Amino acid sequence: MARKFQEAAQRGEALGLNHDEMAFYDALATNEAAVRGLGDETLKKIAVELVQSLRKSVTVDWAVRETVRARLRVMVKTLLKRYKYPPDKQEEATETVLKQAESLSADWVTA
Repeated sequence: MARKFQEAAQRGEALGLNHDEMAFYDALATNEAAVRGLGDETLKKIAVELVQSLRKSVTVDWAVRETVRARLRVMVKTLLKRYKYPPDKQEEATETVLKQAESLSADWVTA
């Protein structure tokens, strides 16, 4: 198991992404069509921009306030459209990104 963590860390370093950015990159890269169509560089840009935007927008109670979640959902969809993420997978990617944000947001709010 330690080997898997080390390999994941090295993969993130090779791509030039930190832990949070790597989590979003992996979430977006689950769609093979997106990986083939956009490539690693564009997915990296999306991941970095997602982390920056979500960190600014996340508050302590964002996960329970539907208005905040709706605003974040629109922000993620707009970002995906701007980078031409495959439209057939945008809804799934948006939900995956928001789930990732939920798991990472506790660290963001305290930082």
